[in-house]
Amino acid sequence: MHIGLIGGIGPAATVVYYNALVAEMRKRGKPLDLTIAQAEASVLVVNSRENNRDRQATIYADLIKRLDGAGADCVAITSLGGHFCFEETKALSALPLISAITPLDAVFSGQGLKRVGLLGTQRVMSTRLYGQLHSTEAVVPDGDLDMIGKTYTDLALSGTCTDDQRAFFFEEGRKMVEDQGAEAIVLAGTDLGLAFHGHDTGYRVIDALDVHVNVLAKLAAGELDLEKVAA
Repeated sequence: MHIGLIGGIGPAATVVYYNALVAEMRKRGKPLDLTIAQAEASVLVVNSRENNRDRQATIYADLIKRLDGAGADCVAITSLGGHFCFEETKALSALPLISAITPLDAVFSGQGLKRVGLLGTQRVMSTRLYGQLHSTEAVVPDGDLDMIGKTYTDLALSGTCTDDQRAFFFEEGRKMVEDQGAEAIVLAGTDLGLAFHGHDTGYRVIDALDVHVNVLAKLAAGELDLEKVAA
């Protein structure tokens, strides 16, 4: 199956999606059929902040038309923050959409997790992943969500993580584990791997990007029925 990605939001996460999908398909001994359309991260940030769902959905819809023309069979948005207008995009999309949020609930339940802590954009945190977790309780940092979200956005737009940013996110995760009973911290921002990957936090971390990539790889390899996961 030909996978279409809306990338660029941010660029670092898009690279991780690409590398991870290539690796997963090589494990399966199958070629990857993939096309990426570039969205502008700074425009998404403004539209998300102002809750311009229709405006961002229209941008996505135009990109999806290009992916459709390139032969893609389905499309995924490489940003959990970018899912804020998922339903509006779905109404305009020329292709089936593969959510990065929907598979998470099943993964958490399957691992016996009852409470998880979220790190990501202000909207992702304040809405507890847009209210789409039904089997798992989500908690968020007790601190200033606007400031935490801005720190994440700065990281995503720059494509790099400073030592101070890494320490900040590690500490926010630790407090959710120790003070709020989170059994795992979910990287609910697809660029947070820049801070967490390759480092020992002392607590369990689940990268939502990995869950999304797993679904997309199964689709690409013909191991999963598109109708079962498409919105």
